[in-house]
Amino acid sequence: MNYKTLALGAATAAVLAGLGTPAALAQTLTIAVPGNDMATLDPHRASATLDKNVINWMFNGLVRTAPGQFSLETIEPDIAESWTTSADGLTWTFNLRQDVTCQRDYGPLTASDVVYSLKRAASPETSSYAGDYAAFERIEAIDDHTVEIGLAHPVPSMLGLLVPFNGGSIVCEAAGTELGEDFGRNPVGTGPFAFAEYQSQQFVRLVANDGYFRGTPEIKEILFRYLGSDSSRDLAFQSGEVDLVNGRFEQSWLDRTAQLPDTTVSVLGPYELHQLHLNMNQPPLDDIRVRQAIAHAVDRAGLVAFRGEMLTREATSVIPSGYLGYEAQDLPEYDPEKARALLAEAGYPDGIDLKTVQTTLPAMLTTMEVVQAQLAEVGIRLNFELVDHPTFHEQIRQDLSQVVYYGAARLPVADIFLTQFFDSNSIVQTPGAVTNFSHCDVADAEIEAARTEIDPERQKELWAEAQRKIVEALCAVPLYEMGQPYAWNNKVQFAYPLAGSLNLSPMIDETTRLVD
Repeated sequence: MNYKTLALGAATAAVLAGLGTPAALAQTLTIAVPGNDMATLDPHRASATLDKNVINWMFNGLVRTAPGQFSLETIEPDIAESWTTSADGLTWTFNLRQDVTCQRDYGPLTASDVVYSLKRAASPETSSYAGDYAAFERIEAIDDHTVEIGLAHPVPSMLGLLVPFNGGSIVCEAAGTELGEDFGRNPVGTGPFAFAEYQSQQFVRLVANDGYFRGTPEIKEILFRYLGSDSSRDLAFQSGEVDLVNGRFEQSWLDRTAQLPDTTVSVLGPYELHQLHLNMNQPPLDDIRVRQAIAHAVDRAGLVAFRGEMLTREATSVIPSGYLGYEAQDLPEYDPEKARALLAEAGYPDGIDLKTVQTTLPAMLTTMEVVQAQLAEVGIRLNFELVDHPTFHEQIRQDLSQVVYYGAARLPVADIFLTQFFDSNSIVQTPGAVTNFSHCDVADAEIEAARTEIDPERQKELWAEAQRKIVEALCAVPLYEMGQPYAWNNKVQFAYPLAGSLNLSPMIDETTRLVD
C-alpha cells in the first residue's frame, strides 16, 4: 500500500509514529470517520453511531443477520448453532457452538458467559437497553453449551434481540467482571477483531483475532481514525492514506467522490430517522400550539434537498419506514404563516427563544443550522450550546436541552423505537431512562399492550395508534431518514454484497481482504 504522510496535524503524526513503517502497515485497513472521539465501546452502553461502528467488528451474538445485511429476515446462527422454541413462544432453547473463545486469553465461551451477558443487558445498572429485555423472566445455563430463556410473554421478533446489536452482543463474563467500569475502554468480545489500543481524539486500533471460530481474519489490523475535519478526511482518502471513509452527508460529496478512480461509493442502511424531540415539560414547549408552530415551520422537503436525495428521504412517521409495525402518518405541512399565527395565539407574537445542546459533529450541526434558519423565519430563535459528540450524548440524557436533535436506527421493530423514545418509562433522568427526551407519555397504553398482543394484526393496529397519538401530541417533529455515506478504494474487497448493517458500518469480518 502506498501510505503518504499528510500535513494533518499532531494526530496523524502520532498515529504513524505509533504504528511504524509503511511495510508494517501492509495489512492495516485504515478508516476515517467524522467524529471527535469515542464515548464507550461497551456494547450494552454505547449509543453513539461511531462507537457502534467499532463494536460491530468485535462482538458476536447468539444469532446474527447475514453478513452485509440488516434485515431481520436474514437472521442466521452465530454463537448458537441451533435453537428451538415452545409452542406458546415463551421458552427458547439455544445450543451453542463449542469452538468459541473469548479474546485475550479469557478462555472458552460457555453458556454461563451467555447468561451473564444477557442478564447484564437486561439490567438498568449495566445497560442502556434494559427495557428491551423486560420480558426476559428467566435466563439459565442448562449445561455448558445450552441456554434456556423463559419469557413472561411473547416478544415481537425475539431473535432480533439476540443479534450483536445493543444488548444482543455477548460479553465474556471473566472480562466483564475483572474490568468492571473499565470495560468500555478495554472491551473483550469473541469477534474477528480484538481491541488493542485507544488514543483519545485520535484513533481506536483493533487487531485480528487469530483464534476466531470462523477462521483467522485476512486483515491483520483496523485503524479507526477520528478526523472531524471534512477536508482532512477527504484529503486523506484521496491520497490513499485512508482506505475506507465515512463521508460527508451531502449529495455533492457522493457525486464528487464517485468520480475518483478505483473508488466505490455507497449509501448503507438501515436509514436513521432524524427528528426534533421537544421537551413538553418545559415552557413554552408545554403549550401544544408552540410545538405545532415548530412543526409547521420545518420544511422537510428543503432538508432533503439540502442533504441530497440519494442520501435522504422525507420522514413519514415517528419511527423509520420499513420497520415491522410502521404506518405512514399525516405530519404537519410546511406553513410558515400558520406557524406565526400559532405563536401569536399562544401569547408569543414576538417569537420565542429555545435552548438546544448541539453536537459539533458536522453532519448533525449543518442540519441543525438549516433547521435553525427555518425556525428563525417565523420568530423561533434556536440558541445552540455547542459541545463535542460524547458530551452531547451525556448532556441530553441529563435533560439539559429543550430541543434534542437525534438521529437513530434501531432493531427494525416498532416496539423498540416506540419504547426507547416515547414510553414514559424511558424518560431521561428517571430509573428506566433511555432516550425519551420529550417526556412523552401519550401512547403508553398502546405501546404496552402491543408488547403482549399475540394477534399480529391487532399488534400492528396498536403500534399504528401509538404513532398517531405521538404525532398528534407532537412529542417530536420527524425530519428525514438518512443512510450512511461510505466510500472505499478498490484495495478493499468484501466477500459479500453490502446493503448495510444494524451497527451502521460496513461488515468487516474474517473474509474482508486488502489487495495491492
